[in-house]
Amino acid sequence: MLASTLELLETAQRNIYAIGAFNVYNLEGVRAVIGAAEANRSPAMLQLHPSALKYGGSPLVLLCLESARTASVPVSVHLDHSTSASAIEFALAAGMSSIMADGSHLPYEENLAFTREMTQFAHAQGAIVEAEIGRISGTEDGLSVSEKEAKMTDPTQAGEFVRQTQVDSLAVTIGNVHGEYRSEPRLDFDRLIRIRERVGHVLLVLHGASGLPAPMISKSIELGVCKFNVNTEVRQAYMTTIGSEACTAPKADLLPCMEESIAAMQDVITEKMKLFGSANKEHLHETPYATMLAAQRYRK
Repeated sequence: MLASTLELLETAQRNIYAIGAFNVYNLEGVRAVIGAAEANRSPAMLQLHPSALKYGGSPLVLLCLESARTASVPVSVHLDHSTSASAIEFALAAGMSSIMADGSHLPYEENLAFTREMTQFAHAQGAIVEAEIGRISGTEDGLSVSEKEAKMTDPTQAGEFVRQTQVDSLAVTIGNVHGEYRSEPRLDFDRLIRIRERVGHVLLVLHGASGLPAPMISKSIELGVCKFNVNTEVRQAYMTTIGSEACTAPKADLLPCMEESIAAMQDVITEKMKLFGSANKEHLHETPYATMLAAQRYRK
């Protein structure tokens, strides 16, 4: 069922688990997320990066929305890391229930202004907004941030930022990175505690969940994180499968290779859902409140 991102995250935070937001690029990725969600009776988010949005356009958005609508578990569709008003406008017009207005590459005051404007625009259409303060190192879909450019989230600044922008969720930088961790991950949980104290009811998000060990995931959830972004490990499962000898042989059949890629991605997604604690939590989202929020956003 096509769900409200707000309800998914609020319910997860209240019950101390997290929702996996999985980046998708094609039919195979969408099927893998929906398949894992249904098999594990887990809520989930289909997430589109602007590069995927540019590549797939309206057909890809409609695929995500219709797949979520016909799923037997709650699934929402989210725009990830958007740095432009035009992409946000397109996503909301297409029917997404949430967007990320990412001004983290800008000086603080410009990030504040961009995020506030996009939040006002999205809220007027019944959608919610995720923002980011601090910069996460690593590479995602061709966009790279060096370790030198990366910056941890300042708790006091985060509190001021959410008050001035009125965002609904905040992606924080506490040592997490996009892509693969080149050394042992180290998350600053004391910083996360201080951030949580200063941002109040705002929902907390952690990007770069690929590669984080289970104890760090559990501790993050315990301290209020209710959404994890996952891209690298799922993408690698897909690339490994389609690049295998069986799928690159001259007489390889495309459809079995696509089915194998779906199964490989679904295995990774299932592992993450169990790690995040969202498996078998479908029933917690079957409430009048959930139905109301979904209807408000997706009315025709």
